[in-house]
Amino acid sequence: MKAVTVKKIKDELNHRSQNELVELCLKLSRFKKENKELLTYLLFEAHDEEAYIQSVKDLVDDLFQEINTKSFFYIRKSMRKILTLTKKFIRYSKKKETEVELLLHYCKRLKEFSPSIEKSPRLTKVFHTQLSLAKKAIATLHEDLQYDYQIEVDNLQ
Repeated sequence: MKAVTVKKIKDELNHRSQNELVELCLKLSRFKKENKELLTYLLFEAHDEEAYIQSVKDLVDDLFQEINTKSFFYIRKSMRKILTLTKKFIRYSKKKETEVELLLHYCKRLKEFSPSIEKSPRLTKVFHTQLSLAKKAIATLHEDLQYDYQIEVDNLQ
């Protein structure tokens, strides 16, 4: 089965009743965990972005605490997992401020991590890549926010 375009889906959804739309959303949420998480964000957390950002930061902090530090292989694997989750939460929001906040928090936690990421070239590259992505996102924000976030970036470098 080949998926149709977004425009065709939108047109078809416009012709459905409210009850049918509710049923479709519920079926979608049962199908995949990410769909359920996205619906949770849209319905319960999108109205309070600050609380959403804080909950993601808390989750990232908890995951950093659970990292197995016996070897850099496990550390890198855990860091990639945390980064993937962070990117997923950024995708749900689609707001540049949220993206900047979460990327800077990830970079800050990475920089503070013990053992130091300086001993691993791969982790250092991940740090610099995410920091440059945060800088790109900062460039799209309002000037006042750019100044505030630039101070945080300078502290990380």
